[in-house]
Amino acid sequence: MSRAFRLVQAPPTPRDDARSADAAHRIHADPDTVGEDLLKLVLTLIELLRQLIERQALRRVDVGDLTDEQEEELGATLLALHDSLAELCAEHGYSLEDLNLDLGPLGTLLPRED
Repeated sequence: MSRAFRLVQAPPTPRDDARSADAAHRIHADPDTVGEDLLKLVLTLIELLRQLIERQALRRVDVGDLTDEQEEELGATLLALHDSLAELCAEHGYSLEDLNLDLGPLGTLLPRED
């Protein structure tokens, strides 16, 4: 737990001029775009879950918990999910990179995929 606290950066200091605050840290509540905002949030959560499942699958492959058939099926399923999510994003004018939320001093929600 102490290691986790060492990794967290100190919160930004408040600025005197509210207009100079970073735009990425402000909430934009627009009643006209609430549907699109909700869609983006849902897509972000799906991408987060997909990445977590993918990492868990890789751990299981490394440990040898899966048969060759299971590895192939899991890989094909994760690839299909990735492609479907990318198509949904494109349909609504997003890229997968747009789903990565900025959490301020904590960094971004989604780790970068290499």
